[in-house]
Amino acid sequence: MPLSATQHATLCALASAILDGAPPADETIPQLVTRCAARLSSLPPHRQALVGTAIDVLGAPATVLLAIQRFRRVADLAPIDQRRCFAAWTDSSLPPLRSAWQTVRRLVLSVHYARPEVAAAIGYGGPFRTRTTRRPWEGPLPDGTPPIPGEPVARGHVVLPNIIEPDPLPAGVMPGQTVLQDVQRRADVVVIGSGAGGAVAAARLAEAGYEVVVLESGGWHTRSDFTDDEAALTERLYADGCLRATDDGSIALVQGDTAGGSTTVNWMIMLRTPSYVLEQWARESGIAGMSPAEMAPVFEQIEREVHAGAVPDEAHSANNRLLLDGARALGWRVEHGRINARGCVRCGFCGTGCRHNAKQSTLLTYLPRALAAQASLYTDAQVQRIEVRERDRGTGTPPLKRVHAVIRDRQRGTSRTLAIDAPLVVVAGGAVGTPVLLQRSGMGGGGVGQWLRLHPTTALYARYDRPIVTSTGIPLTTMCDEFLRWQGTDYGFWIETPPMHPSFTAAALPGTGAAHAAEMRDFNRFGVTIGLSRDGAERQRSSGSVTVSRRGDTSIRYRLTLEDERRVRASLPAMARLHFAMGASSVSTMHATPLTIRSPRDVESLATASIAPNRMALFSAHVNGTCRMGTDPDTSGATPDGERYGVRGLYITDGAALPTALGVNPQETIMAVSTVLAGRIAARHAGLLR
Repeated sequence: MPLSATQHATLCALASAILDGAPPADETIPQLVTRCAARLSSLPPHRQALVGTAIDVLGAPATVLLAIQRFRRVADLAPIDQRRCFAAWTDSSLPPLRSAWQTVRRLVLSVHYARPEVAAAIGYGGPFRTRTTRRPWEGPLPDGTPPIPGEPVARGHVVLPNIIEPDPLPAGVMPGQTVLQDVQRRADVVVIGSGAGGAVAAARLAEAGYEVVVLESGGWHTRSDFTDDEAALTERLYADGCLRATDDGSIALVQGDTAGGSTTVNWMIMLRTPSYVLEQWARESGIAGMSPAEMAPVFEQIEREVHAGAVPDEAHSANNRLLLDGARALGWRVEHGRINARGCVRCGFCGTGCRHNAKQSTLLTYLPRALAAQASLYTDAQVQRIEVRERDRGTGTPPLKRVHAVIRDRQRGTSRTLAIDAPLVVVAGGAVGTPVLLQRSGMGGGGVGQWLRLHPTTALYARYDRPIVTSTGIPLTTMCDEFLRWQGTDYGFWIETPPMHPSFTAAALPGTGAAHAAEMRDFNRFGVTIGLSRDGAERQRSSGSVTVSRRGDTSIRYRLTLEDERRVRASLPAMARLHFAMGASSVSTMHATPLTIRSPRDVESLATASIAPNRMALFSAHVNGTCRMGTDPDTSGATPDGERYGVRGLYITDGAALPTALGVNPQETIMAVSTVLAGRIAARHAGLLR
């Protein structure tokens, strides 16, 4: 993102003050700012413009006047006055100003702590394969204990190569750099997206005999590309370079944008849809054929196909042990997780792709199956629109459609056009990408883009007198569902554990300067839990939306309802009790001005602070519901069979189709729902087969 001279000077001044007291980097502040600008280049142009506006606002004399009653540019202030500005902006009553400040603060911190020398200064070990000192919860399990049949963790001696040669490009895979001319072709089915919804549908339909073409907006990245470099890979493997957020910047949205989608970068836990959620779908949305009894064999099939297995008791990381043992000490329900892995070496880098090919993402399961059944996969393919080429005559064959895409050669900076004609189109571009594509294609309206569901998530970090090292071991192997049906409702929250690497941690922790630096020096002694809430308790109210402006810009809006707020608030004292049960000396929230308590007697005070936008850090890796299935076309994006209302032969099989939030991590649900819908598509359109 190009910065004007004024913006560059403003960002230099802000960065210098934000990083006052932080470990030094082997670069100057202007060089850091240049890297910040490069980091922003992954954002869509309108989002880049918003960040530019944020920098302009923070640098303006009028903004300083509002904060500390001095009409001067922030770049011209003394350090003490800059810090006064930061405090005023953090607690400002103006939401846009809080948003601008937090956007810039997080950017600077994440870019600075991505430097290897800075990360090393806080005790970060770096890639597992390069370390000689290892924790008991890292690496293969030792020999001498009998393995659990089908367990996902490796045992015994495993060689971890430092350099992995690229695998041969599989037949049928066409990354952007291999497409040297414009392409026009035909197929039976075009599948847009290669994650949990798209890859599963592609494999099922290809194996049923359909000619399938898969289009993936992200690149073709495999184990040789997964170098355990947190900063570089989050920029390369995530949507908008892992900078995607709601319009006001209050909720970060974490979605994969690579072959395999989010399954390539998630934390592997496999959880079935709660029975009461499936029953709600049938009762309120008219979803037939997905009752708990009918879905049980589908879940079993998915778990076999992705090699889901229970994590052995001795394989949990120290952070997961906090959750497992703390919940048990309190008498709360907690379970060992099942993860989709084979031979996991517990390296801790699940979020940046698995270089050990242990994670059984769609990259290693359903996409190879689709390719073996003669499907084709184009990566780096940004779908622009879907055009209906024929009038729907109501015959057995759906009208022909043309999918228009641009294929980018990232190496050369060039692009080619791709047009595919097919009677069937399956859209699985995620709950942001799917409604955006439909709206750009003139297929919006009704529930398309509405009813965004996020599982709003916040974190609580606790200080321990022993190493926890949240950057190591399997990130997520336990789940506490004691409060999943909170206060007798079907809407509650659950507690899990995240991996914490320096760049992400620096952006997530509140504050700046010496106080923030002091927190980062305790990096290895933090225990961190996350509370995830099932949103949508006010069932007739849409919490958020994904829409496209007349200029083609994507807008993501979301606001917690009062009922959602109650659940997010309730998760904080629950997590605090758990940490105190495990011996934490203090716990702190992710509020912009954090709340810190040092006694279990004070836990309820955590639920009283504001959670207004940009007053407390929220994020979500579970982005669902914007084209939900249902019987009412005014409030649903698709029929109960996943077909878009008014467009015969166009189906939605990803998280966008889910009628409600789930209350569990959605990977297994999306795979199972996609399996059911793909089976219906194959049966309904069997006449297309030659």
